[in-house]
Amino acid sequence: MRNLYSFGFCLFALLGATSQVQAQSSDEPSYRKEFTYGINFNTRGGLIGGVAVRSTRVLDEKWSRFWGVEGVEVKHPKEQRRLNPNSGGSFVYGKSNYLFVLRPSYGMQRVIFRKAPESGVQVNALLGAGPSIGLLMPYYIYYDYTVRERPGVAIQEDIRSEQYDPMINSSEARILDRAPLFSGASQTQVKVGAHLRGALSFEYGRYRDAVAGIETGFLFELYPKELMILRAQNIDDKTLNNKFFPSVYLTLYIGHRS
Repeated sequence: MRNLYSFGFCLFALLGATSQVQAQSSDEPSYRKEFTYGINFNTRGGLIGGVAVRSTRVLDEKWSRFWGVEGVEVKHPKEQRRLNPNSGGSFVYGKSNYLFVLRPSYGMQRVIFRKAPESGVQVNALLGAGPSIGLLMPYYIYYDYTVRERPGVAIQEDIRSEQYDPMINSSEARILDRAPLFSGASQTQVKVGAHLRGALSFEYGRYRDAVAGIETGFLFELYPKELMILRAQNIDDKTLNNKFFPSVYLTLYIGHRS
């Protein structure tokens, strides 16, 4: 966490220092609009955090403004996937909800180093903010309620699909597998918060009408109340879960200009 805040401080310092940095070229850019889309990786997500799209409008040779939308899954740092050796199924023990977040953002971008028209790398610094729309969707599991120790009574399997509850589904051995992703979609709860991001983008465009690059930075996200992702016996839900979600992210993007 200390490294995360240090990164944020350094980035803000760099943003302030850009006013003293001379661009490699003062030529007016040959495009007015830019549209990009990409894949997001972050310290709060899984293998792939989510996807992002952004529209940027050039104001002058140094400044641009942008709006965008990012969709990601946010995981609890204590999530651990388990395997049931009898059923072969896998699940996250204690997980009660998925958390998917939509992040509309608006912000400003400044050119630090401008690349040559047909080659090179351009470095931009950006700062953006906006609402965070959290979607808490129940995490369903297949739980085995079968009673197996009743002499003289034929065993009839009783397997149910339901949202994890630590007071009911306490036996890890009886959790057979996770249910399909959208099993609890009709019970999704909407939670609204806000986020702030700061980043550097390293942009490569061999042609005037095409662009590709990497954006890396930090994101701070805050909700009014704790979002319940994990649950456990004898632990209060508010103690186990968070309402503040800092992260470091990296986005690989491509797009076009006009």
